[in-house]
Amino acid sequence: MQKRFLTVIILIFLALAAKDWFFGDTLGGFVVPTKPPRVSIETKSAPNPLIVTRIVDGDTIVVLINGVSEKVRLIGVDTPETVDPRKPVQCFGKEASRFTENLLLNNAVRLESDASQGDRDKYGRLLRYVFLEDGTLVNKKIISEGYGHEYTYRIPYKHQSDFKNAERIAREAQKGLWALGACALQNTK
Repeated sequence: MQKRFLTVIILIFLALAAKDWFFGDTLGGFVVPTKPPRVSIETKSAPNPLIVTRIVDGDTIVVLINGVSEKVRLIGVDTPETVDPRKPVQCFGKEASRFTENLLLNNAVRLESDASQGDRDKYGRLLRYVFLEDGTLVNKKIISEGYGHEYTYRIPYKHQSDFKNAERIAREAQKGLWALGACALQNTK
């Protein structure tokens, strides 16, 4: 009788532990990783201002959201690399990072998602359009000033045609990385 009771207790414990494990709770004091929570920040006037606290590079920033630092990858724009450990710093990368820093660092922003792009990329960064308080769409401004190019990752996005047009105009005006001699042979897409 005691063996049966002990067996039932063990089975109940295992069932409860399995339930916790499957639903992302703790198991034996270890936290089982779960999908990062969706950050709701799409309102025009968030209760707490969203502040840019760090610039990773020209197309990735860190924003303070409800006390949490979140990496944000700007949708639709790609700037030359400066921090990829697998690549050397690319032509105009430092300039693009500096431009983004001058535009955003310590400033309040509004973030907007795009349903076509998902909430996060494969690195866990939020995918967002970034707007300054005056309504400037930063993603497009980076392209229109010649600090990056339009970038479509698999699926077309909301502002794709505007961003492609901004790149065409920047190229024609030879702005930034499109300037004659700015990147020698590297400025072909």
